[in-house]
Amino acid sequence: LEARAQGEITRQHVYAIQDAAADLPDEAIPAFEAKALDRCRRDTVGRVKAELEILAQRMHPRSFVERHASARERRDITTRALPDGMSSLLLVAPTPVIAGIDDRMNQMATVVIDVRNAAKAAAGAGDDGARIPADILASDIRTRAQIRADIAADILLTGSPFADPTVTGDGPGTLGAIRAKIQVVVPALSLLKPDGDENSHAETADLVGYSPIDAETARAIAEACDNWWERLVTHPVTGQVLHTNGYQRTAAIDRHLRARDRHCRFPGCRLPAIRCEVDHTIDHALGGKTDVCNLAHLCQRHHSMKQFAGWKVRQLEGGILEWTSPVGTTYTDYPPTPGVHFTPDRYDPDDPRPADAAPADASDAPF
Repeated sequence: LEARAQGEITRQHVYAIQDAAADLPDEAIPAFEAKALDRCRRDTVGRVKAELEILAQRMHPRSFVERHASARERRDITTRALPDGMSSLLLVAPTPVIAGIDDRMNQMATVVIDVRNAAKAAAGAGDDGARIPADILASDIRTRAQIRADIAADILLTGSPFADPTVTGDGPGTLGAIRAKIQVVVPALSLLKPDGDENSHAETADLVGYSPIDAETARAIAEACDNWWERLVTHPVTGQVLHTNGYQRTAAIDRHLRARDRHCRFPGCRLPAIRCEVDHTIDHALGGKTDVCNLAHLCQRHHSMKQFAGWKVRQLEGGILEWTSPVGTTYTDYPPTPGVHFTPDRYDPDDPRPADAAPADASDAPF
């Protein structure tokens, strides 16, 4: 500060010295400052900044090799939610690795930009050999930073690591076959495209475990490949889960099915639902959805009959199951109705309802 007050160094020099000394122990700082001031008096901050960092590393009581080995143990990758449906991904790794990633992203972005410009020129000259149509090229107005981010995301979502311990001599490993899985809770009405007003305030969707996402992004996910995205669609009023694209059911779907079915849904079977299995009416492997309209409780015996004994079942609206035996006989199983009914304790002659709506005798009431 004294050197700064006397005009020997600039404020930027002071900041550079402070930054370089940030990791030094207190006992090493005075000696470092003396050497740093001597260097700063003779050159601009832009030229001395790197030298100060090297000087600080040399003057640290622990060797750089030792400190790097310790720091390397803290390599990690973390996410942080940002406003407006965005998030950041922070990768902590050795500096040569990060520098290599940065350089590779730059080179890839340069190639994309060069190919885009060349194809645009070819299309403008009437060259029908351009691989990408001119209208598509014209719509690609991404900046270098955006291209870098898109390439990095693409590689992380679809690439295969070189260091794959599952690789065998017979073929590639299995790490590259792993696909990202996210869970998005989407209000059913948010899947409908707004009419006219593109800025319609459709209800947001929830990327479970992360943050809300906008309705347009939710619609894009819903239209994407089912093998990549697992979707949960909820009722717009009750919030009840209506279906999910994955095989696994949600707790909300299970609660709904237990309340609806109560027991095995094979005609005549009354084994409680809590002792039954939940069956996909249309097999999930054949395209059946994990949906309350495609699920029902079956005991193990009748589940096996459906799969192996030639029985067929079709689920109708309202959870009604239509069973067909191996010989073609049809049986219909309706969801149980509530077992408790409340009726008036006596007939009121002034009641405007039809006479046949009144009980014949109060003793007919269940209570």
